[in-house]
Amino acid sequence: MSPQTLAAAYAALALMPVAMHLAVAAGAPLGRYTVGGRFAGRLPPAWRVLALVQAGLLAGMALTVLDRGGVIDTGLPRGLFWPVAALTAMTCAANAASPSRPERRLWTPVTLAMLAAVLGAARAS
Repeated sequence: MSPQTLAAAYAALALMPVAMHLAVAAGAPLGRYTVGGRFAGRLPPAWRVLALVQAGLLAGMALTVLDRGGVIDTGLPRGLFWPVAALTAMTCAANAASPSRPERRLWTPVTLAMLAAVLGAARAS
């Protein structure tokens, strides 16, 4: 696959957790799908703010990968790519080790696909 296709796949996959974090920040009772299922329903206010931060971080990560893949020119430093790849790998590992079964079942496949896409984009570009 081309680096553009892989970067676009990463960004499309990243939209899923971004949407979930925005929903959680807005008060959706999806706590069992994040932070290890620590909160069964709505997250407490401080955790909802952190969900907004996470959504922003994921969006920035997607932009970094889209830039590296040659899809768009963001003007972001090229040196951000490998930290994004490492953070994607850590996120995948954290989701796979989550004590929350719903979180593991939903996010491990998504973040594993994101990891494959980011590594493929790195290799192809």
